[in-house]
Amino acid sequence: MKKITVWILLFVFTTAAARAQDAETTERLNKLEGYVQDLQAAQLAQAKRIEALEKGINDLRDKLNQPAANNYAAQDDLAKLAAQVQDLAKKQQSDNDLIVKQLENFGKISAGSTTSHRAAPPAPTPRSTDNPPPGGPQNGFYYTIKANDTLSAIAKAYREKNVKVTVDDILKANTGLDAKSLIVGQQIFIPRPQ
Repeated sequence: MKKITVWILLFVFTTAAARAQDAETTERLNKLEGYVQDLQAAQLAQAKRIEALEKGINDLRDKLNQPAANNYAAQDDLAKLAAQVQDLAKKQQSDNDLIVKQLENFGKISAGSTTSHRAAPPAPTPRSTDNPPPGGPQNGFYYTIKANDTLSAIAKAYREKNVKVTVDDILKANTGLDAKSLIVGQQIFIPRPQ
């Protein structure tokens, strides 16, 4: 009887152990089944995303292949446009030259018909003279105004050449001369002190 009891106990323990292993195995199988279901759901969601991306790519390809969607300029188009702009610039320059010639012709015609409209006298180089302007000093120089000249700069330049002249001397020698509005090409008299 002891043997039977031992066998029964052994059988009960083995069955209990087997049942515990079955329960544990079942639990593991349930977990694995849950993981597989999660992976399948993720795979399905990923397949949907891939399908949406493929559709977007196809839409972009369709838009790109349509002529209206090609709003960019090719290198050849830019080169042609640059050539056209250069041609226009050349034509504009030739038109400007033609206008200047026509204006010169009109100036010659009007200068020949009336004497009241005269062009500015040519700009002579500074020179010494013994024939000063009326009412001016006896000795001096003629000077042609250049761009950005001022009377003080002109007087200083002559002082550096040992001609002691002041702005007041220049203004007195050139009646009607306005120190604030010098005209390029205008000839003024620089008096030499006596």
